[in-house]
Amino acid sequence: MNYLYKEQIIEVKTKADKIKVSNFLKEQGLILENDVEYTIAILIDDKIVGTGSLSGRILKCIAVQKEFQRLGISTRIVSNLVNEAYFRGNTHLFIYTIPKNEILFIDVGFYKIAEVLDKVCLLENQSNGIGSYTKKLAQHKVEGNNIASIIMNCNPFTLGHQYIIEKAASENDVLHVFIVWENRSSFPSEVRYHLVKEGTKHISNIVLHKGKDYIISDATFPSYFIKDKSSIVEAHTRLDIEIFKEYIVPALGINKRYVGEEPYCPITKQYNETMKALLPLAGVTVEEVKRIGVEDDYISASKVRSLIISGELSKTKKYLPKTTYDFLMSKEGLEIVNKMKDINRRH
Repeated sequence: MNYLYKEQIIEVKTKADKIKVSNFLKEQGLILENDVEYTIAILIDDKIVGTGSLSGRILKCIAVQKEFQRLGISTRIVSNLVNEAYFRGNTHLFIYTIPKNEILFIDVGFYKIAEVLDKVCLLENQSNGIGSYTKKLAQHKVEGNNIASIIMNCNPFTLGHQYIIEKAASENDVLHVFIVWENRSSFPSEVRYHLVKEGTKHISNIVLHKGKDYIISDATFPSYFIKDKSSIVEAHTRLDIEIFKEYIVPALGINKRYVGEEPYCPITKQYNETMKALLPLAGVTVEEVKRIGVEDDYISASKVRSLIISGELSKTKKYLPKTTYDFLMSKEGLEIVNKMKDINRRH
């Protein structure tokens, strides 16, 4: 049967259109995530039969109604999303999907990076993407018996972050520090990188890396296709660890990973426990460092952000290295502080 398809850009910021797309995805067993920036729908007789969305460089929320599958609609959706992403200046693109659907995206020019069996598969549209990344990483390889790593967000860089870096550096020949590279934090990526760099200048055996594309943040990990919501953290953790052990570990010769103790956040705690179970199987020991405090008060970046938002900037000083506090008091820092307050007021 020949169908007359119509492509339509859906403004999911409007309530009516959002409900329309959301209801269609629910019928396919998926959810519409809140961070989508662009959505295309394929309609037949003004009824949605397929849809897909963009969030930055991630293609997501892609679905086609069962009776219209294998008719080229998914290819049409992906092609539209890729063209739109390119128009927006994003040429390195990613798709997260369930493993059984990976062939659909391989057929339209995507390449598998890693997979967690029956949970999630990550693909990219560059055949040499992860390979090029690991080659660049390998240029920073330092020989030694004890090669450690830490992955941090540092939003912002606190005395707690500084302590774990100092401890890890003192216990190993070299320490590779990766800064999570997604601009969904209060402090932009380049600022967080700068704060870590300034706050660790006194340490001679660290190599600082911009996390970029292959250090997965929980803020960017899509979960629209995972029906069992209790397994989202596990899927994210296992995929992150799979990429780390298969690509980053051999590129740098890493044999130890440090994590901060997390007694307050159950998600981070689960992440740490999964890491401790899986990484030793790849020859990487995991060291969990006890959280430090000041004046019988624990140090956390979230506490610093709360104080900033509540207008108590001076109270953050005891939790921060001098370099971070001096930045907050600078013109650039105060602009971020004021933006955080404005966003909080609007919500």
